Amino acid sequence: MADNQDVLRRGLRLLLNGNPGWSVCGEAKSGLEAVALIRELKPEIVIIDLDLPDLNGIEAARQIKEALPATEILFFTTHEEDHVIAQALRAGVRAYVLKSENEDRLIQGIEALTKHLPFFSSRVSDMLVNHLLNKTQESDELLSLSDREREIVQLLSAGESNKETASRLHISVKTVETHRAAIMRKLGLRSITELVRYSIRNKLIDP
Repeated sequence: MADNQDVLRRGLRLLLNGNPGWSVCGEAKSGLEAVALIRELKPEIVIIDLDLPDLNGIEAARQIKEALPATEILFFTTHEEDHVIAQALRAGVRAYVLKSENEDRLIQGIEALTKHLPFFSSRVSDMLVNHLLNKTQESDELLSLSDREREIVQLLSAGESNKETASRLHISVKTVETHRAAIMRKLGLRSITELVRYSIRNKLIDP
């Protein structure tokens, strides 16, 4: 499981290990740490939040599904915005539970995933239907970005320089500059300030 709150992770571990046949094999507090750990441990089910340092939950989910297609992912988060839910589903998330709901809903979501069935609370289902009926242009724009471009958007929007972004992703500064130009063109943006505002609107970074 991946969540940046230590107390919440400890509580989840106690709750899940208390169910017969279930075992928490690993914990992570950042997106990059989660992806690396999951690639190593290859769990059947991953519980992940959206608000993670380094790499948010949606991008982490996308990379997890790319590396381990059979691994099921449950989003456990406070975010109930319809475009966030839609992005999570496109990234491969099959269950979505809000932290404001009782623990039974989380257990039900995990039980559904053990059978490879999707699970959404009623509120999330309503939001999903609303999103499908009122599809936003920004969601379409995000889909046009590659995984690497999304990573670069997050880092640049969080205040990292081209050089710092290149170092984090182990690529050249020139490659970052090329991706940055492509990102600005695809999203129709003209400045880093506009990119930051775009990222906040689409929950790629925290305000």
